[in-house]
Amino acid sequence: MIRSMRPDAVLVQAVIAGALSFAHLHDLAAAAGQSGWKAWAYPISVDLLLVAAWRRLRSDGPSRLAWCWFLIALVASLGANVATAGFLDLAHPPAWLRFGVAGWPALAFLGGTLLAHSPTTAGDRVPVLPAPAAPAPAPEAEPESTPVPAPAAPLAPGEDTRALPAADPAPPVPVPAALVAHARKVADDHRARTGSPIDTDTLRARLGVPAPMADAIAAQLT
Repeated sequence: MIRSMRPDAVLVQAVIAGALSFAHLHDLAAAAGQSGWKAWAYPISVDLLLVAAWRRLRSDGPSRLAWCWFLIALVASLGANVATAGFLDLAHPPAWLRFGVAGWPALAFLGGTLLAHSPTTAGDRVPVLPAPAAPAPAPEAEPESTPVPAPAAPLAPGEDTRALPAADPAPPVPVPAALVAHARKVADDHRARTGSPIDTDTLRARLGVPAPMADAIAAQLT
């Protein structure tokens, strides 16, 4: 099945603009003394330099070299369009116009050679600002430990508790919630094997913790 072709307004506009620019460059070269096939070669040279610079920009990214020759070719094309619109007397072209047209082939050859064979260095590239970095994630809060009061110290034999002054309560021993959960599993396993609850000394030996912390854990298991 043959695909139907639809006219594209942008493509038609590009063809018209290219044809007019091509004709203006030819007329300007012919007025500057370039006759025959030479006059037709000038618009081809300008357009090829413009395409080469644009291709370099598209393939290697923005660079000073590509932008420089792209602007030179663009000025040459726009200058021909303006010059042939009646701003210059093409019957008697000025000397600077003849000089520019005569020197264009060497300039275009230099630009095409540099665009085709010059590598793009880091210093030639146009710097691009980096994107802002994403904010670092906030650290997760650790689970709060449950403070457990420490057991009171035993009295000596024959010591009267009424004669002793009231002592300040000992600070509670903090026990992490994860350690309490592990101790509960150890206590359940001991009860399943022996049939009796686990004592504090056995719990301290199984967990490898100090005696005050073992007492605090045992108080939470009861």
